Amino acid sequence: MLKLITPLILTYNEDPNIERTLQQLTWAEKIIVIDSYSSDKTLEILNSYPQVHIFQQEFDTHARQWNYGLEQVQSPWVLSLDADYIVTNELISEIAALPIDGKIDGYFARFQYCVFGKPMRNCILPPRQVLFRKSKAKYIDDGHTQLLQMFGNSATLSAYIHHDDRKPLKRWLWAQERYMVLEVKKLLETPTSELSLGDRIRKQKIIAPFIILFYCLIIKGGILDGWHGWYYAFQRVLAEILLSIRLIEAEKFKT
Repeated sequence: MLKLITPLILTYNEDPNIERTLQQLTWAEKIIVIDSYSSDKTLEILNSYPQVHIFQQEFDTHARQWNYGLEQVQSPWVLSLDADYIVTNELISEIAALPIDGKIDGYFARFQYCVFGKPMRNCILPPRQVLFRKSKAKYIDDGHTQLLQMFGNSATLSAYIHHDDRKPLKRWLWAQERYMVLEVKKLLETPTSELSLGDRIRKQKIIAPFIILFYCLIIKGGILDGWHGWYYAFQRVLAEILLSIRLIEAEKFKT
């Protein structure tokens, strides 16, 4: 099965992460990377792996970047990864054993969020459809991120992907600022009846940060992870506070 798969990765200034991601993809005959003109050492690292093929395109939306990447893939299957997704050995073995001509067209993978390399007990990231037949899928935008539209049958893999982002706080804040602008647009333009429960809570602004703190520490058991759990919870609370501020601005200063 592995020979039928091409990993597809988006990058922009990912030198703190991309090396660890690529080290777990040495089994791939070809890796497609869509780079948004990185200015750090990302391209230098990518070029050190002979199976990596780099295509550069100015970033517009996530869906546009991902769909451009799909156009470059020639294999029947795609493994879609962010630059801070680490494919575990257990997941590689599980994928290798999948039937080539089965009835499943796409597979979801679950995540373990890592704080400075330590996997947390739980995280709030939902499973993502990362492995799929190229002919059965396309991306659409969804707030600050993207959704994969699948035309076929799906299943969920047992093993995990490690989400291990080690970019500095300054870069994280820069990304969150961009993300929240798109999230606000989604929350204000989507009818309430079409929003998830989580997004409806986020629209309430004041209570969302407190709910996410309780959810991360108590419901998800982050308090048992020590300072790593508190760090993750504080990070998520800060993201929700930024979103709440943006929502208030958008509602109070709209014309």
